[in-house]
Amino acid sequence: MLDIADELHRWCDEGRSFAVATVVAVGGSAPRLPGAALAVDAAGTAVGSVSGGCVEGAVYELCQEVLETGEPLLHRFGYSDDDAFAVGLTCGGVIDIFIQRISGRPEFTAALAAAVAGEAAAVARVVAGPADLLGRGLLVRPDGSHTGTLGEPGLDRTAAAETLALLESGRTGTALIGSGGSRCGEPLTLLVESSVPPPRMLVFGAIDFASAVVRIGKFLGYHVTLCDARPVFATPARFPDADEVVVDWPHRYLESTRTDARTVITVLTHDAKFDIPLLERALRMPVSYVGAMGSRRTHEDRLRRLREAGLSELEINRLRSPIGLDLGARTPEETALSIGAEIVANRRGGTGVPLTGAHTPIHHDATPIAGRVSPAA
Repeated sequence: MLDIADELHRWCDEGRSFAVATVVAVGGSAPRLPGAALAVDAAGTAVGSVSGGCVEGAVYELCQEVLETGEPLLHRFGYSDDDAFAVGLTCGGVIDIFIQRISGRPEFTAALAAAVAGEAAAVARVVAGPADLLGRGLLVRPDGSHTGTLGEPGLDRTAAAETLALLESGRTGTALIGSGGSRCGEPLTLLVESSVPPPRMLVFGAIDFASAVVRIGKFLGYHVTLCDARPVFATPARFPDADEVVVDWPHRYLESTRTDARTVITVLTHDAKFDIPLLERALRMPVSYVGAMGSRRTHEDRLRRLREAGLSELEINRLRSPIGLDLGARTPEETALSIGAEIVANRRGGTGVPLTGAHTPIHHDATPIAGRVSPAA
């Protein structure tokens, strides 16, 4: 539900009564990821999406039902071989959706407010397990503090720990715990939705290709910083789409700035005096992606210099170079597209091969919750 936090936060301020249907888990070619949501208020106004159109009508009706009864429910939708146009996913996927009334719950209101403000927080909800626990929520902050309750102190502590682990990695997903807070209790499933600031993309090298890479980074949802040691080239006028333009030696800036496991680093200078000190540090950091531009000859020279600098083969193998997927790209925009595609493939576990004729999954995400849903429509 945090993906539509702006609208839902406004609904809370206006005192509207509303229910939210949230994707809990998917399998096959389901179109939306866990956390995607559709909300319906008492007047019938709808916002958001859970399937890109396949089951929206049926989910809309379920939201209205939950608004009337107040009882949360978990429902599975899947493909219908008998009638591809009946309620179900014609793309062949399976999707588990949890529907509950959200309005009037302080922990959920606080989670929406945090998401709107761009603050780090995560909300956990019981989406499968004992009936008396369904829909209960817990808001967890980065320092481990939490508000709300799932019903028992032990359960709250366990749930907060599991939620914090997902929050620290900026992920939305499910966690399976015991109903008493121990591993041996009756199992229950938590849906954890994380609200975190956008991941960072650090673009080093104020060259013509960098402007297109900055734009593709913004398109993919990154907070983009352009850094170069040459003030004549690193200017906001040349890179108006960047969130920040920094004039500094790349390795010095990297050492001083904040990075985390979601950070993406692209090195576009292909100049050894900038690249080697920068890559020597970047490849030893727990970041998501490190890529460097250059020809294959430049790449071989770069590897030699990195080995001479003392990097291990394990560290060097993290480097994506020459950067990007093989699209035959030539222009800055085409090259940026190939870099962006590699970043997405790295993040999602994709292969980068054409889907036509391939037998690989289209989506690489979590499977549905088995055995804990109402019958498919």
